[in-house]
Amino acid sequence: MRGIDLDIASGEVVALLGPSGSGKSSLMAVLSGLERASSGALIVAGEDFTAMGEDDLARARRGRIGIVLQAFHLLPTMTALENVATPMELAGGSDVADRARAELQAVGLGHRLGHYPTQLSGGEQQRVAIARAIAPRPTLIFADEPTGNLDAATGQEIIKLLFARRAETGATLLIITHDAELAARCDRVITMGDGRIQSDSATA
Repeated sequence: MRGIDLDIASGEVVALLGPSGSGKSSLMAVLSGLERASSGALIVAGEDFTAMGEDDLARARRGRIGIVLQAFHLLPTMTALENVATPMELAGGSDVADRARAELQAVGLGHRLGHYPTQLSGGEQQRVAIARAIAPRPTLIFADEPTGNLDAATGQEIIKLLFARRAETGATLLIITHDAELAARCDRVITMGDGRIQSDSATA
């Protein structure tokens, strides 16, 4: 990536559109603080990520940033409830079991709290991943190809759910996708190619 100049306002829903290899996931990794930019400045939720060491960066991300990935990344030895509650518990949160339970109910999995990932369908696993990302009430949510491992009908349900939960919490949402139809549902579409932003426009 090079020459990236980007401002995203609080509460915006932004699609990062482009083919594989265009730099979408690399940009998300930098914006989320998972990778460091080699130059320039990065201000996320009022914090200067470029000036932070690894420990401070981890603390800054915690609670501020939620991430939903294509591959779910649930812990196989933990139930749905534990997968949502444990990250909040490690971050020093309070009432984490109640908060996790409420978020799983909000994504339609109140009846699956004690089930392990292998006992859940792909769509259900992604619902758990959404609950895990949103339960701490982050100000910023990244979703990297969140429907990539799902069939079309399930994928549509997941996107509808993700948009609904974001609307209720007021978080900023950045969705990485190669699906132009999904991008059109966002407030703004940023198109990438060859590691650069090729276009940046509001949707109608």
